[in-house]
Amino acid sequence: MVSGNPTIVLVHGAFADSSGFNTVAKRLVADGYPVVAAPNPLRGLASDAAHVKALLESIAGPIVLVGHSYGGAVISTAAAGNTNVKALVYLAAFVPETGESAQALVEKFPGSTVGESLKPVPLPDGQVDLYIDPKVFHPHFAGDVSAEEAVLYSITQRPATGAALGEPAAGPQAWHTIPSYNLISGSDRIIPPAAQEFMAQRSGAKVQVVEGASHMVFVSRPGATVALIKAAAQEQGQGQPQ
Repeated sequence: MVSGNPTIVLVHGAFADSSGFNTVAKRLVADGYPVVAAPNPLRGLASDAAHVKALLESIAGPIVLVGHSYGGAVISTAAAGNTNVKALVYLAAFVPETGESAQALVEKFPGSTVGESLKPVPLPDGQVDLYIDPKVFHPHFAGDVSAEEAVLYSITQRPATGAALGEPAAGPQAWHTIPSYNLISGSDRIIPPAAQEFMAQRSGAKVQVVEGASHMVFVSRPGATVALIKAAAQEQGQGQPQ
């Protein structure tokens, strides 16, 4: 590893798992960055953030914390008060203010297909697991990923509870105090680009728009994703120039 580089912690969102970060992680490791892919339980925003917060506290030295989609809401809470987290990187992600939920933010602007895409599975405890219907996973969730890959991602997706997506963010949000970077997917059909731009501007993030990118921008555009993560590390004085 190249000395002086921060640990990059990758947090996946709903309807996904950490395997989606494989290409991004491979490139970061090749460039000398330690990488951790955090398991995101997808059971509830506060409890998911607590799991990620505990993982962050186990990592020595500076951290660049990356979240995709619902993972953005998770990192916004999990990083609060952790002085080792030097930058937040949002990938087609929710960046909530205290009291806002992912569901409310996605409904704030027109253009999302998420409501019509969901396939509910009732659970024994009265909760409901939500999946993206495999029939629409490719066009709605992963439009610029190959059809073959999209099928595999639809098969291996992990559900989020309806409660998690509807739970308002609680407590201080880390983007108020930690520099943030936002990769906006320009053809996103899950979180409308207008919603992403609203959240990015509100947070004062450095913004890059990837035109034509789907919600799975980190899969379809790994080069742009890695470049932004490395820029966050280097601009915050925590990474070695490559």
